[in-house]
Amino acid sequence: MLKTLGKQLYGFRKDSILTPVFMISEVIMEMIIPLMMAAIIDNGVNKGDIQYIYKMGFFMVIAAGLGLTAGVLGGKYGAKASAGLARNLRKGMYENIQTFSFANIDKFSTAGLVTRMTTDITNIQNAYQMILRMCTRAPFSLICAMVMSFLISPRLASVYLAAVLILGSILAGIIYFAMKHFNQVFPKYDDLNESVQENVSAIRVVKAFVREDYERTRFTKASGNLYNMFVKAESIVTLNAPFMMATVYSCIMLISWLGAKMIVNSALTTGELMSLFTYCMNILMSLMMLSMVFVMISMSMASAKRIAEVLEEESTLTNPENPDREVPDGSITFDHVNFSYHEGAEEWVLKDINLDIHSGETIGIIGGTGSSKTSLVNLVSRIYDVSEGSILVGGKDVRSYDLETLRNEVAVVLQKNVLFSGTILENLRWGDKDASREECIRVCKLACADDFIEGFPDGYDTYIEQGGTNVSGGQKQRLCIARALLKKPKILILDDSTSAVDTATDARIRKAFKEEIPGTTKIIIAQRISSVEGADRIIVMENGEVNGFGTHEELLEQNEIYRDIYESQTGGSGDFDEAGGAN
Repeated sequence: MLKTLGKQLYGFRKDSILTPVFMISEVIMEMIIPLMMAAIIDNGVNKGDIQYIYKMGFFMVIAAGLGLTAGVLGGKYGAKASAGLARNLRKGMYENIQTFSFANIDKFSTAGLVTRMTTDITNIQNAYQMILRMCTRAPFSLICAMVMSFLISPRLASVYLAAVLILGSILAGIIYFAMKHFNQVFPKYDDLNESVQENVSAIRVVKAFVREDYERTRFTKASGNLYNMFVKAESIVTLNAPFMMATVYSCIMLISWLGAKMIVNSALTTGELMSLFTYCMNILMSLMMLSMVFVMISMSMASAKRIAEVLEEESTLTNPENPDREVPDGSITFDHVNFSYHEGAEEWVLKDINLDIHSGETIGIIGGTGSSKTSLVNLVSRIYDVSEGSILVGGKDVRSYDLETLRNEVAVVLQKNVLFSGTILENLRWGDKDASREECIRVCKLACADDFIEGFPDGYDTYIEQGGTNVSGGQKQRLCIARALLKKPKILILDDSTSAVDTATDARIRKAFKEEIPGTTKIIIAQRISSVEGADRIIVMENGEVNGFGTHEELLEQNEIYRDIYESQTGGSGDFDEAGGAN
């Protein structure tokens, strides 16, 4: 874990080295000043030597100035190093997330990833700055002050040593019990972020079902759990202060009493006693700083583990050593394919799939909910890898292709349509960043999207709000189809991607595909018979198996499931929107 995080210090290692150097310099100056104070009292004030006082005072000002400069520079470089580490961590996590397969993404919730990239990284940033500054300053200051105290008076310094041992034991106990609660805090952050994310993304549904009170209660509960965890942890940590102050005042009283007796017996000077008081505060404050550093580090360890999990996660999909970078054609072969989403699952999601699809064919896929239609097509573009068997595209195993090459030739319009904030043209060019305006218009005409786009005041420059909230479901589907067509793929997969358009528009889209892209293999998943009956062949899925594969007429005669679906959908007056419906 530490090695993983340490790699993210690139570009800021110099700052990470300079920070402790300046902090040590500051401590050295702080250790010199009490000696100068003692000299002023013993050799200047007590002897009435004003010149000596001026001389030592001048050196004290210089030492204080050097210490101040070192402290400022230590703070500057510490802030730069910690902020740089946080930047690199966010960049590293984001870049690694982009390489994740769907299987990897399934391991982390969206809310969890957001928490890791915000709260967890902030914790690491704060902890690293404290490590560079306080973890250098506090131990060095404590050791130096202890050494100087023993050099002045071993007898009085032993009081400090006993106080350090007692207070150190108490602080270790406080940290131990506090960490039990801090380790439980971050999963609660995930719950809180998940509540907010779901509420905001589904705000229309919340309002439509008048569930605001329920969502408020849910958020309050998640927020309350987080509050209670922090209160418990912080309540334990606050015990640090009273124990610290009790120890400080006890030390001051003991040193005052013992020191006064030693001064009377001429075993100690007044200046030395003043220096010991200063060193006393240095020792105990250093110990207090160390305790807070340990608490912060302990808190950040939970964050560090969560961040390292994301950075160390390796994609389940990788390129072979010498990948194929050309897909010959759009033919697809499923050869005894078994698949499950989780390794070691008791049952297969797809069971012994054997299919042979010719290049340029239009293939329909139909079946009940949960029959694994989407799982089947997800394997073609290697969104997931097969568990057993193989899938060939263009006569080659999909695992032999360069992943980018394969996905450029296998365009998928997913079941959940997503548009990004930006103009319609910017969204379309996700399919081809170099596409001209004319090419964008051409594919929009194929997807029957040109009509409604031209109806917008700004046409193709119309701004799409985040999530595509200012276009209808049918319009969003057609824009996503057009975006996929811009890739000029050899295989086009439409995963229930015309469910929100009327049957007349659906028919126009299918007709355009047949006439304009005859060489592209088209796979259409649909719930409506009318969307697939014109396909060259149709796959009927049931419980993860191919129940039937043939033409519309063959399946009507031979496949009971297909016949039941057909009769249930056409046994009445036909599709309600057969003559055309709303966009």
